[in-house]
Amino acid sequence: MKTFKNPILPGFYPDPSICRVDEDYYLVTSSFAYYPGVPIFHSKDLVNWKQIGHVLDRPSQLPLDGQGQSRGIFAPTIRYNDGVFYMITTNVGEGGNFLVTATDPAGPWSDPYYLDAPGIDPSLFFDEDGRVYYHGTRPAPEGEKYSGNWEVWLQELNLETMKLVGEPIGLWRGALRDVIWPEGPHIYKIDGYYYLLISEAGTGHHHAVSVARSESITGPYVGYIGNPILTHRHLGKAYPIVNVGHCDLVETQNGEWWAVGLASRISGGYYRNLGRETFLLPVTWEDGWPIMSPGSGKLEMTYPVPNLPESKSVIEDACDHFNGRILDFKWNFLRTPRDEFYSLTDRPGYLSLKLRPERITELVNASFVGRRQQHLDFSASTLMEFSPATETEVAGLVVQQSNEFHFQFIFSKKGEQNVLQLIKCSGGEEVILKELPVGVATSSLRLKVEAHDQDYSFYYGEKDGGSNDYHVVLENVDGRILSTDVAGGFVGTEIGMYASSNGEISNNIALFDWFEYVGK
Repeated sequence: MKTFKNPILPGFYPDPSICRVDEDYYLVTSSFAYYPGVPIFHSKDLVNWKQIGHVLDRPSQLPLDGQGQSRGIFAPTIRYNDGVFYMITTNVGEGGNFLVTATDPAGPWSDPYYLDAPGIDPSLFFDEDGRVYYHGTRPAPEGEKYSGNWEVWLQELNLETMKLVGEPIGLWRGALRDVIWPEGPHIYKIDGYYYLLISEAGTGHHHAVSVARSESITGPYVGYIGNPILTHRHLGKAYPIVNVGHCDLVETQNGEWWAVGLASRISGGYYRNLGRETFLLPVTWEDGWPIMSPGSGKLEMTYPVPNLPESKSVIEDACDHFNGRILDFKWNFLRTPRDEFYSLTDRPGYLSLKLRPERITELVNASFVGRRQQHLDFSASTLMEFSPATETEVAGLVVQQSNEFHFQFIFSKKGEQNVLQLIKCSGGEEVILKELPVGVATSSLRLKVEAHDQDYSFYYGEKDGGSNDYHVVLENVDGRILSTDVAGGFVGTEIGMYASSNGEISNNIALFDWFEYVGK
């Protein structure tokens, strides 16, 4: 029996939402303060996914100025109806809940239609009578008696005016008494019942999926006696997959049911450097209720493949030589770019980064081009050409969880000497872990970061050296500051190229010939 391996989207791809259009499947995830926002993927078999773009790829769609890494875009939902795709989400720091539309899921998508809707985690349901319903989560109307005392609520949406109409209705507060953070709601109509699928207990260790149903869209909703239908909180903090939840259901053209959901893999203790990743699990129905991962009730690392025509595995080149005119979809920036800080055409075959005053430690759009860490063991390397003119000019690699928790592996100048510095930033406090003279004439360096679980090691080499010709800067640095369990927030680790003039005006640039990422 052929099987597939979870996660289907490894690395920082949380809060997945899925829809089917005939034999095609589309999936989106949260992106928080990274730009472009809401990566969108396509699949024919639910296992092999190819990114086809970003839903939010213009500044007019995605204002992220000044927002922390774990602010910005929360929990998108994708739906399709009558030839139109809808993506609805929350920009928690600018504008709140909004939706965008497209006739082609690869884009372009419309500018946002902002909704007068409190709370977060919006979703849409298209009923058989043509009416459309917004549902999301909001503070309980009687006031937040305790942190997380929220409810799932519903209101009709007029698609002609893109306005909410009628009275808002509270639907459900979750399966447990005094539950916290009922969130990620999705409504489905199956065999005459409206099913409301939610997560509860927060997106941390106690995350759980629960379900209720009603004969009317407006309720009352009755919870399933078997709730929660999926959780790992009872398995303990040593179990390798944790914080399972935030699911969305899809029925295949062959009548199978599957769910996508988030979970994290731990490493070196209860630490989650990769953030929340996207997993796939089977669903069956018994006595009118969904059964997730039947037989075990746990999210497994392997399952038999869906009964769908098999697609070829999406094999991505390990090395990006920057030969195109646009960046590959895997790359992203911090916050909304308001000016052009990078180029692929100034020197063809290179990524050129301008040195600007903005620093990676600030809530700004720094000169940073990054990608997700997707494996517990990996190697990331680049060939950089850069000649610092002053001590404030730096360029190199950054491995980051946030502006306050990261490593800077940078080339700079100290007096008349060129130096490599490895800087650890923890809680906003920067400490130089290692400073190494490199040579006054050196302007071309290979920089490499390797990780084995929580041991991160940093190396450099000459431009023309072989793959094994690296010098040690510092090995086995504790990487736990890259976990949300230390840094807080909701994102995963990113690795990328960085340049800064540290508050000064500069006309200098850093050139990157290639960037290679190899998961192990």
